[in-house]
Amino acid sequence: MLMASISDSEATNRGSMWELDQNLDQPMDEEASQLKNMYIEKKFSSILLLRLAFQSLGVVFGDLGTSPLYVFYNIFPHGVDDDEDVIGALSLIIYTLTLIPLMKYVFVVLRANDNGQGGTFALYSLLCRHAKVSTIPNQHKTDEELTTYSRQTYEENSLAAKVKRWLEGHAYKKNCLLILVLIGTCTAIGDGILTPAISVLSASGGIRVQNQNMSTDVVVIVAVVILIGLFCMQHYGTDKVGWLFAPLVLLWFILIGSVGVVNIHKYNSSVLKAYNPVYIFRYFKRGKSEIWASLGGVMLSITGTEALYADLCHFPVLAIQIAFTLVVFPCLLLAYTGQAAYIIDHKDHVADAFYRSIPGPIYWPAFIIATLAAVVASQATISATYSIIKQALALGCFPRVNVVHTSKKFLGQIYIPDINWILMILCIAVTAGFKNQSQIGNAYGTAVVIVMLVTTFLMVPVMLLVWKSHWILVVIFLVLSLTVELPYFTACINKVDQGGWVPLVIAITFFIIMYVWHFCTVKRYEFEMHSKVSMAWILGLGPSLGLVRVPGIGFVYTELASGVPHIFSHFITNLPAIHSVVVFACVKYLPVYTVPVEERFIMKRIGPKNYHMFRCVARYGYKDIHKKDEDFEKMLLDRLLVFVRLESMMDGYSDSEDFTMMEQKGERSTRALLTEKAGSNTMSSIGDMSYSSHDSIMPAKSPLTGNSLTRYSSQTFGDEQEFLNRCKDAGVVHILGNTVVQARRDSGIVKKVAVNYVYAFLRKLCRENSVIFNVPHESLLNVGQIYYI
Repeated sequence: MLMASISDSEATNRGSMWELDQNLDQPMDEEASQLKNMYIEKKFSSILLLRLAFQSLGVVFGDLGTSPLYVFYNIFPHGVDDDEDVIGALSLIIYTLTLIPLMKYVFVVLRANDNGQGGTFALYSLLCRHAKVSTIPNQHKTDEELTTYSRQTYEENSLAAKVKRWLEGHAYKKNCLLILVLIGTCTAIGDGILTPAISVLSASGGIRVQNQNMSTDVVVIVAVVILIGLFCMQHYGTDKVGWLFAPLVLLWFILIGSVGVVNIHKYNSSVLKAYNPVYIFRYFKRGKSEIWASLGGVMLSITGTEALYADLCHFPVLAIQIAFTLVVFPCLLLAYTGQAAYIIDHKDHVADAFYRSIPGPIYWPAFIIATLAAVVASQATISATYSIIKQALALGCFPRVNVVHTSKKFLGQIYIPDINWILMILCIAVTAGFKNQSQIGNAYGTAVVIVMLVTTFLMVPVMLLVWKSHWILVVIFLVLSLTVELPYFTACINKVDQGGWVPLVIAITFFIIMYVWHFCTVKRYEFEMHSKVSMAWILGLGPSLGLVRVPGIGFVYTELASGVPHIFSHFITNLPAIHSVVVFACVKYLPVYTVPVEERFIMKRIGPKNYHMFRCVARYGYKDIHKKDEDFEKMLLDRLLVFVRLESMMDGYSDSEDFTMMEQKGERSTRALLTEKAGSNTMSSIGDMSYSSHDSIMPAKSPLTGNSLTRYSSQTFGDEQEFLNRCKDAGVVHILGNTVVQARRDSGIVKKVAVNYVYAFLRKLCRENSVIFNVPHESLLNVGQIYYI
């Protein structure tokens, strides 16, 4: 490994030869404009919508549907003294469900999805596309040509334009936005730990209701065994059993709704007066100290609401709305009302009111369904956690970890082994450590309300920039949301010493990991940008680059989409030879959920043809994954050969009319070329490559036309293709830059610990790029340098 050491001052004090020559290495505007693929919004028939609404029950609503297992116990952990308290709490539950899940999320927030993707990172991606708020400035206007890169335009004096300029004005505003997103993301990861714990523990508690002499430890052991089994089965995915989730959850909702109706009729129909919101005011007017504390328990009735948004999973918003309004919402209201009716007549049974209110003949079937529903709810939250980690990884906020596909049919079904075992250990620790629903419920409520507040604050710029909503509507949304959520937040924070500290510790730990990793990633990218090599310097070396050009192809990996990375200059000044063909490969992630395969790669030539230097930019979205069986090297070589062939077709067309004619004929003619696999190694799809006759700094001036042009182009392509094939046979080497980031000696203690220890430790744990791209070890060359910040 070659090593160099560069500081901030050395990187910034560069001479004129280190300035990028825009005329020699221009951005790929022309190439990106060649990629044509219209995005057509899907329209669904009524029957298909109902079918999708049914399927969404198993994916989206499991967590929200299992809340009746533990809500009333967490509202009244010390028992019930007065019927009016039950009526008031029920009224709070009813209108909390109406205002937050129904009004806020189902009919407002769900519309703020990124092409079917939800969650805090989806909102952040939307904002990054509509304003330059990304802290890693690696985007270019060519990325906006993507069919999945939707964005709005604004009038100069509009409110949206003013908000956009305000957000882009200072770096600290971008950092504050990122911190807000990371807080919501880290707290959502805490949900992935607490949801399985409280859901499975509450469901397992049913075995003790029929046998009061059973120890609580037995219930905990049963819950731990179920959790271990759940996490150990994650690597199989849910593709084979996922079809069972929707019928099972539908059966669960029918069960709790039917039991609720029976209990209302059997015990106390007077609970129906709780639908009058007056009882909420009466509940607070009673002035008991326990009233405010009970809000933390009421908060648990809407747990799973944020998961509803995060697990959108390409279900149409209308399908989610149908499922919630026709099935989920009425069944939940009936379930809570029925439990309240039972508790009024059996005040000493509030600790396990759900199971005790079930009629005897269906008790054990109900127990089995409840346990399975808790497992489904836990599975949805665990899968959402994997998705969150993947999004954070793609946006440079998490160390590189192994992401495994578990389904050949569905892109979103992934499994992250390292995260899975961490979640399992923490989930078991929470379950076995607390042993009761009350303290876990306090922790769970704290995590949920923080994520909801983050979503509320992120929705404000989304409504202004993306939706262009009137500021009065934005204010109404903000005031109504905070009026409900802030009281719940204060109630949950007051229970920090009763279990509420757990999600805070988890969130702080993951926040430190994410922020330190992102900070050092940004610094490393800024170093690459400031120290990149001028094309004038490269061209001044001549076609041989001042070295011996040995047969072979060298792929130089860089984070830069334009310019020559400093690592390359360090390489050629310390070694006596360089490969005959050099390709600068840039892999970058964009704030879109996916980049279509046919638009993923952009290839161009750097300098004159006799330099044999190229650049390839591979673009990915935050849901795209490098598959294990994907040969990245072969993909790059295929794109290179296709590019050379298409470029040879364009030589001599300097007139715009000729170029237009060629572009119109290009799809048909090049498609025919690419299907000739017998004599070439090209790909079968023209969409994978862009081309241009103006990439070279020495544009062709040949007046050749017609048949003479065809013979000239084919001869030129044949020579270069033969040259590339000889270089390919001679060997391919992958040159990876390894920039080590360290804190300067005069840095503060916090910065030294974060960079020299935390970041260094995370780098040792994370996967190397060579593993992600399946680069053979014998073809790998690491070029290292140290950068002091």
